Amino acid sequence: MFSKILIANRGEIALRVIRACKEMGIKTVAIYSEADINSPHVTLADEAVCIGEAPSIKSYLNIPPIISAAEITDVEAIHPGYGFLAEDAHFAEICESCNIKFIGPTPENMRLMGDKLAAKNAVKRVGLPVVPGTDKVVKTKEEALKVAKKLKYPVMVKASAGGGGRGMRVCHNDVRLISALLTAQREAEAAFGTPDVYIEKFIDKPRHIEIQLIADEAGNTIHLGERDCTVQRRHQKLIEESPSPAVNEKLRKKMGELAVKAAKSVHYVGAGTIEFLLDKNGDFYFMEMNTRIQVEHPVTELVTGLDLIKEQINIASGKKLSIKQEKVSINGCAIESRIYAEDPDKNFMPSPGKILEYFTPGGRGVRLDTHVHTGYEVSPYYDSMIGKLITFGKSRNEAISTMQRALDEYKIGPIKTTIPFLRNIFHDPMFIKGDIATDFVERITEVQES
Repeated sequence: MFSKILIANRGEIALRVIRACKEMGIKTVAIYSEADINSPHVTLADEAVCIGEAPSIKSYLNIPPIISAAEITDVEAIHPGYGFLAEDAHFAEICESCNIKFIGPTPENMRLMGDKLAAKNAVKRVGLPVVPGTDKVVKTKEEALKVAKKLKYPVMVKASAGGGGRGMRVCHNDVRLISALLTAQREAEAAFGTPDVYIEKFIDKPRHIEIQLIADEAGNTIHLGERDCTVQRRHQKLIEESPSPAVNEKLRKKMGELAVKAAKSVHYVGAGTIEFLLDKNGDFYFMEMNTRIQVEHPVTELVTGLDLIKEQINIASGKKLSIKQEKVSINGCAIESRIYAEDPDKNFMPSPGKILEYFTPGGRGVRLDTHVHTGYEVSPYYDSMIGKLITFGKSRNEAISTMQRALDEYKIGPIKTTIPFLRNIFHDPMFIKGDIATDFVERITEVQES
């Protein structure tokens, strides 16, 4: 087992990894930018190294000072968390070349699954259902029009290296398709360094279901059930829950087994997530694979009793999985709300600033993963998520009622947050019934505005 690990991240995920390491008897090294000098992860780690100025390109995305910090503190491994360099194959290769273990999948895994089109073709070969569409890059408007004619509108243009909704456009006619193709190519080039896009049939009103996987270096691969990430805004997840109200045991088994099959086919190692679209008829389609720990991993931890961060660390150290598939059981229901420092009344404009009022919810069935506190300065330089509120109950209704109570208790000011917006969702009759699709937030927003 490692004696010391550097966490190449910040915020709540850095704290999450530090806490897991402390419980495992592993010393930790935090890295921080000049803007994060007073952040809790800096204080709670055994050592801390400043790696640069506030902008992430000069700190958390700047590989040389991160590697230097790892070398001067003599760590054996680096945990990347999520975001920043977590899915950067080049960073993983540099770690490897410096004899530092990267706690995550192999660079080959990241490269293959980071290319959505290549990933789609890879899983298709082993029998996973995929959304009808192109199996190669679409470069010209003539190609795009030909594909759309075959698939029939609506179709979706998607960046091959995309994520987070960037480089994605829905099209209902030829004029929109040509415009979307050019826009998506420019956006993909700016965001991911490649203009490559492809086209798929647009699945109307699906649910977003993902399967949590974990695999060790000995080839043992299991799934830990599903998470329902259907409640989104502009392709960004807002609420996640496990299990999904739309997935029964038979469907869970089928999706899980296919996800495991896909991971095994590419010799996947570590924690990862296969994401599916589930349509109104109960048919599901592979969408992408995330080669990292997910933001929403706590809901899986609460219903399975497993610590996914500790599993990651154990796997990276060469240990086998702590549990076999037949021993995995899903108990109760867990729901996560992402809390953002944004103003819902001003089109979710970021709301940085100092937190002067802060009261956290607690009690039975409440978990809060956050890095903020009274006096904390929410920086404009980084993602505006400031916490994850997770509730657990014996049933979905119990988890929802606990979330309603916890959101009412949670007080943050004077900065604006998405807490009031989330309160509305958790009191919405359609959400409570579980009758939702990926356009749910847009629909309720339109109703509120009218």
